[in-house]
Amino acid sequence: MQLSEQELVRREKLKALRGMGIDPYPAALYPVDQTSTSIKKDFEEGKKVIIAGRLMSRRIQGKASFAELQDADGRIQVYFNRDEICTGEDKTKYNEIYKKLLDIGDFIGVEGELFKTQVGEKTVLVKDFKILSKTLKPLPQPRTDADGKIHDAFSDPELRYRQRYVDLIVNPSVKDVFVKRTKLFNAMREFFNTKGYFEVETPILQPIPGGASARPFITHHNALDIPLYLRIANELYLKRLIVGGFDGVYEFSKNFRNEGMDRTHNPEFTAMEIYVAYKDYNWMMEFTENLVEHCAIAVNGTTNATFGKHEIDFKTPYARVTMTDSIKHFTGFDITNKTEDEIREAAKGMGIAVDETMGKGKLIDEIFGEKCEGNYIQPTFITDYPKEMSPLCKEHRDNPELTERFELMVCGKEIANAYSELNDPIDQRARFEEQLQLSEKGDDEAMFIDQDFLRALEYGMPPTSGMGIGMDRLIMYLTNNQSIQEVLFFPQMRPEKKPLDLNDNEKAIFDVIKLQKEMVIEDLKAASQLSNKGWDKGIKGLSKLKLVKVTKMEEQVVVELAE
Repeated sequence: MQLSEQELVRREKLKALRGMGIDPYPAALYPVDQTSTSIKKDFEEGKKVIIAGRLMSRRIQGKASFAELQDADGRIQVYFNRDEICTGEDKTKYNEIYKKLLDIGDFIGVEGELFKTQVGEKTVLVKDFKILSKTLKPLPQPRTDADGKIHDAFSDPELRYRQRYVDLIVNPSVKDVFVKRTKLFNAMREFFNTKGYFEVETPILQPIPGGASARPFITHHNALDIPLYLRIANELYLKRLIVGGFDGVYEFSKNFRNEGMDRTHNPEFTAMEIYVAYKDYNWMMEFTENLVEHCAIAVNGTTNATFGKHEIDFKTPYARVTMTDSIKHFTGFDITNKTEDEIREAAKGMGIAVDETMGKGKLIDEIFGEKCEGNYIQPTFITDYPKEMSPLCKEHRDNPELTERFELMVCGKEIANAYSELNDPIDQRARFEEQLQLSEKGDDEAMFIDQDFLRALEYGMPPTSGMGIGMDRLIMYLTNNQSIQEVLFFPQMRPEKKPLDLNDNEKAIFDVIKLQKEMVIEDLKAASQLSNKGWDKGIKGLSKLKLVKVTKMEEQVVVELAE
């Protein structure tokens, strides 16, 4: 492991502390009795306090120093004075330990008294301090100049997501997002629990991945010698509990789908699903809008939220539009009573990419997604989906071609999906078999047949309405974050590339070619400013490492940066 100069210095300081008999990683409890927030809220001049946190800044001026300590609540100013800390002749604790052996980022505990500075800032006068954890890597130190411009910000998204622990330390607004995320979950739980619904847990490892149309992750259970699937949805298990006699159950579930990643999709995500007996999708629509309004107020104190350039109002009631009317409005095409081939040809005419593996439901979904979805900015219920799109949903009571289903759209994306649940076991079996035919045509997102779920339905499930909410997407809207990675502590990332260990010759060439991507070999050689011997060694080394490709193109030899 190659260490930077600062990391080497910090290890020397660690060694020096241990040489002085100081344990830089003590095990004993540190008796914290205040936080930065409680000090400011209940400030009393002269009050004795014990706090702990990271040393985030300091200004040493001889025998005195102002510094900032950061704890879980925020920051508080602390004042170190040599003669307050070292009351006897020995000034080592201030002169050596504080001034020379402490670094920004170190955890320390502080005992002191409260006072206000001449400018009125609430401050802790340090009487004693203790090292609680020595940091071996330097923190990024963003700073704001007199004009409000931020320098040295820790802002690269890839670094922030990979090193969320650093992101949380140096970018306080990031922590606020996750505090609001927890408020959202708490508000939703409160809403359900007040109504008497029961929070449950269902399996993540499942013998059949059901409840949604999605490609699953597959693993293998060695002892049972069977394949198992990571949950794509918890719907079928929650319905089993309704069969078993619960009137209302809900679950916050980690779901996994082996599909693409983008700004609104992560392969691991959090959904909430709730099922309530003796209800239908009309009741669930009103329930959902009241729930979302309640959550918006709990998170932000208002029903209004900003998302990019849009101002959203989550106040009830929300508009209701049927899918058929939506497609007709935005495309002029009426999907009513149309065959699969007619819908496929219509989609092609709209410039939508389709193929022969797509059934009627998926074709309609593509049309709606491409031509309609993005137009719904304010919360809007899209209702009455074609039967082919909803294999777990009850047939519409007024039109056998449709189902009793709605999705709640906000800013062009779905955040909630709900049904009058299909509880006819014969109809459900037929729907599953249609999905099996789609799978045989090549649709790798078609549903599996879950024989045990069908058996459960044969024991009888009462009329039920179910609803699911994408929790990650909802908190994106409530915190004005355009990317799902911003609201997940640890989003999925591509494998981290190992740092290149290049010699001086290789580095001189690589620094030039990585900017240009492709260069004529003579131009690259001249730009690298190496001797003939150095050039030969460098280009051979980079080729061996497969970082560059040397190819002959007509009259010239070209060096390309490898993919």
